[in-house]
Amino acid sequence: MVLGRVLASLRTRGLAGTWQRVRERRAARAPQRTSFAPPAADLRERPLRLPRADAPRASIIVPAYNQLDYTLACLHALADSGDCTPFEVIVVDDTSSDATADVLPGVPGLRYLRNARNLGFIGACNAGAAQARGEFLVFLNNDTTVRPGWLDALLDTFERHPDTGLAGSQLVYPDGRLQEAGGIVFADGSGWNYGRFDDPAHPRYGFVREVDYCSGAAIALPRDLFTRLGGFDAHYAPAYYEDTDLAMRVRAAGLKVRYQPASVVVHHEGISSGTDLGSGVKQHQVTNQVKFLERWREVLAREHAPPGTDPVSASERGRRHRVLVLDACTPRPDRDSGSVRMAALLRLLREAGCAVDFFNEDRSHDDGYTRELQQLGVAAWWTPHLADVPRWLRQEGPRFDLVIASRHYVLSPLLPLLRRHAPRARVVFDTVDLHYLREQREAEVAGDEAHRRAAARTREAELALVARSDATWVVSAAEKTLLEAEVPGAKVAVVSNIHEVADRGPPFAARQGLLFVGSYRHPPNVDAAQWLADEILPRIHARLPGVVLHLVGGDAPAEVAALGERPGLRFHGHVPDLLPLLEGARISVAPLRYGAGVKGKVNQALAHGLPVVATTCAVEGMFLQDGRDVLVADDADAFAAAVVRLHEDAALWEQLSQGGQDNTRRHFSSEAVRDTLRTLLASLPPR
Repeated sequence: MVLGRVLASLRTRGLAGTWQRVRERRAARAPQRTSFAPPAADLRERPLRLPRADAPRASIIVPAYNQLDYTLACLHALADSGDCTPFEVIVVDDTSSDATADVLPGVPGLRYLRNARNLGFIGACNAGAAQARGEFLVFLNNDTTVRPGWLDALLDTFERHPDTGLAGSQLVYPDGRLQEAGGIVFADGSGWNYGRFDDPAHPRYGFVREVDYCSGAAIALPRDLFTRLGGFDAHYAPAYYEDTDLAMRVRAAGLKVRYQPASVVVHHEGISSGTDLGSGVKQHQVTNQVKFLERWREVLAREHAPPGTDPVSASERGRRHRVLVLDACTPRPDRDSGSVRMAALLRLLREAGCAVDFFNEDRSHDDGYTRELQQLGVAAWWTPHLADVPRWLRQEGPRFDLVIASRHYVLSPLLPLLRRHAPRARVVFDTVDLHYLREQREAEVAGDEAHRRAAARTREAELALVARSDATWVVSAAEKTLLEAEVPGAKVAVVSNIHEVADRGPPFAARQGLLFVGSYRHPPNVDAAQWLADEILPRIHARLPGVVLHLVGGDAPAEVAALGERPGLRFHGHVPDLLPLLEGARISVAPLRYGAGVKGKVNQALAHGLPVVATTCAVEGMFLQDGRDVLVADDADAFAAAVVRLHEDAALWEQLSQGGQDNTRRHFSSEAVRDTLRTLLASLPPR
């Protein structure tokens, strides 16, 4: 399967470009475990100034009882974290007997409170919360040191997942081992620090998850929610199980508790309260478990796993099915339309209550793209944690209820392994588009017999997978009809591109220029760009000499990039944010002479209210009507004439702008795909 991709890359990039691509992919490395030093001996002499926002978004509450050096290390880390979130820091001194009361009041920017009597951890946290001004309360143990970006990541959980009521950080030991990646509460009220002593960079702990609770050493929740729930419950005074009880009450209020791995906090466990369960404050961990069980016995029996359950199975709440998704690459939605669709599918699977695992064909960690999946809630796997796929499937396969594999060259070598090691899983072959159909059309345009033979081999491979899979997904009704004729009895469903309608942006008169968007790893886009520049644009310039064509897309071969040197043509390469171009251009053009499936570039423009001139191939299977939703032309003269007509006709432009958005709502919204997913998930055997 890798060989096929290498050959495709050689055709589009050439040898030098392919070698560069290999180097880039292999350069991606997973995060490495790091150890952290204990507090420095000279912290009391080091300058310390904390930011103190006039309107803080977060109030960081640090309860402290002695251990001044650890408190100072905590405050220095907060001062140096580099977070963009405006925050204030409140230290609640619970009648420390060391030099805390002498040193901390003089720290610029710090809000220092000293209790009149010792209130314990719960009382100190509640006292600090009562003085807080931020929208969010962040409770942070004084024996912690935060890592850069921890606060921005922690609060981002509430933005990305609006039903979050409480979020907790990844806790690591000073030696770099994992302390907790969210907590598990079993039906007897006992707790488990998930991942304890493991590698914090392991994929199993790298994604946002709904969890039973998060340890109170580093948690955040909205201030108004904390107030509404009555704060930490003094029933558990002086400490222990108050954080677990709070998580239960957050859930009872209809909200979720989530673990946020991008928020990393080093916790010197035991510094504040010791580790001996038989003495000191720590002994309350035993007695408070009994109190907790008495209060929540019915909920624990109904919703929580019994003691002894495999921690991996118990580690994520609310997941009805476990799904494995395979694709050639990690989704890169800013680079190609297939990635836009895949990212949306992963999101919809998560919204449908599925635990989702993902790996790509070469099992690489693709930096920000992989982290984006993890923030979505997807367990993304990579080498070395996935160095041996058969071994990994032997271990993980029995957990899966469903496997979705995109592209024939990804699924073909893995299908026997999936049948053997994931026996309960339904296997869905996601064609993305019918590759053999695209290759046949390319061969017809090129008049190349070798291409025809390659297309025949691809056809044989794809149709074999359709016959052997439990279901097949295509992106258009036309391809569904074709496959049902080719493979009688096959279960074929349409799961098309997924786009949400955007604001239409500036009006006709405020826009100018033409826009072509495409990933140039895809040969039809290379052909379209060259045909557009060589044959169509000169005809347009004969009528509209001032019009500029913008070519956008990454991985362009030299001959496409060189088109930008021509008058009236600008080559942009990869553009991470297309919105300015989508809102600035007057017309999107899609002069594809061959291809298959549904074209994301057309969907994207229509969703933004940007009218499109396209070939018949480019709008195949999209339910678009020529003259109502889009203009269609298939030769250079007609294509150029359609562009000129639309460029000069404001009324037609308005009609197509509205028609394109209506088409997106009807046929390419998330809701259309949700129906297909609901049917598929409902057919899976119960756990």
